[in-house]
Amino acid sequence: MRGAPASSGCRGSARVAELGRASGRWGLRGCFAIVGALVAVGGTWVDAHSQQSRPNVFLDCREARCNYEYYRTEIDWVNWVRDRQVADVHVIMTAQGTGAGGREYLFDFIGTDEESPYSHRHSYKSNPTDTDREVLDALANTLALGLGMFANESGYRGLATVVALETGQPEGLVSPDEVDDPWNLWVFRIRGEAGMEGESTYRNVGLEGNLSAWRTTPTWKFSISGGVGHNRLRIDLSDGTFRDNRTRWNVDSRLVYALAERWSVGVIGSTGRFLSYNLDYRLALTPSVEYSVFPYEETTRRSFTFVYGITGMYHDYTERTVYLETEETRYEQMLEIRFNQRQPWGSAWFGTSGTQFLHDTDLYRVSLWAGASVRIVRGFSVNISGNVSWVRDQIFLSAEGATDEEALLRLQQRPTDFDYGMEVGFSYQFGSIYNNVVNNRLRPRR
Repeated sequence: MRGAPASSGCRGSARVAELGRASGRWGLRGCFAIVGALVAVGGTWVDAHSQQSRPNVFLDCREARCNYEYYRTEIDWVNWVRDRQVADVHVIMTAQGTGAGGREYLFDFIGTDEESPYSHRHSYKSNPTDTDREVLDALANTLALGLGMFANESGYRGLATVVALETGQPEGLVSPDEVDDPWNLWVFRIRGEAGMEGESTYRNVGLEGNLSAWRTTPTWKFSISGGVGHNRLRIDLSDGTFRDNRTRWNVDSRLVYALAERWSVGVIGSTGRFLSYNLDYRLALTPSVEYSVFPYEETTRRSFTFVYGITGMYHDYTERTVYLETEETRYEQMLEIRFNQRQPWGSAWFGTSGTQFLHDTDLYRVSLWAGASVRIVRGFSVNISGNVSWVRDQIFLSAEGATDEEALLRLQQRPTDFDYGMEVGFSYQFGSIYNNVVNNRLRPRR
């Protein structure tokens, strides 16, 4: 079954609609149709209304599929504006992963007229096998459906009309009772990659492979993935040639159970070889519990979670550590708090995490991170993000330390008491507020 946009306004018909643009015409199959947006004259489509009769639309999107040029080309019966303060409708686009490996895209349509509040949500679920063009087409269709409904309900009645079609099951779709899934919701993925780069005095060759499997239901979520990689590095220096050949591998798994509406429990396991951390072999198991302040259904717009867990780990070291250990078993407790919010004014997030070894409470790590992207005034926005960690838990450090070459190439961890990062930026845009024109001539290379 192909993914399709869904709307809360479609009832009794699997809540599915599909809007397509073919041969220069908009068509809709499922719950709604948009008609009257364009007028056919002699086989050529022309605008039916002046630019002033169109709603101003501000698209707020930070996802991978934010192809503004494509949306402006396909939906040319609205005014696309660059500033939300002059928009009639603010569209916030977010996304989250699905159990099958696809993505669920959510469109929140928020009217800006305080006297006539408007709020609607539409969604589209893509399949993991969909091509970029198929996903873009479906996203444009979902966006057009939402804008058509807004235009119809907000007084732009000569521009677009939303017509409810038959409420029977749309053609080509099946109900959950009719699905016979031989894979029982299991999804598998195999990935391989090889690459090389170099010049006269430098060469780097890498090979990587990965196998993953997962199964997601409303109550249970399980995933497991494993990978192996090999790198061969050669650099010619003034006093000789530096070579580094290393192989890494890892297996990670996660089992989560929905204990209650806002409570989850799970177990996270990992094992592997991580030479940068002086680990020839590592095995770790972390039972944990999570509480969500907000319903999980609101995660794409706001989330506030608390996670606590205890990790049991076994380390087999490549070299003797600064604590004179070649192997050891340790236990560590962990607490993590995360907050994310995305609103018409922008987005903000912050979090903190702490870990502490139980055999020695002086060995710990505390991390803080925060950021915001805020529109201050018309056309002016500020972005700021930062993180800092206090590090006291490097029990894996090699007693021999890192060589100068390993330090310069960051191939080996070195002692530190802290790490940090910060970014600050701003954007100010002025001039025409309209953003309807698309010109794809002599485009820059991507």
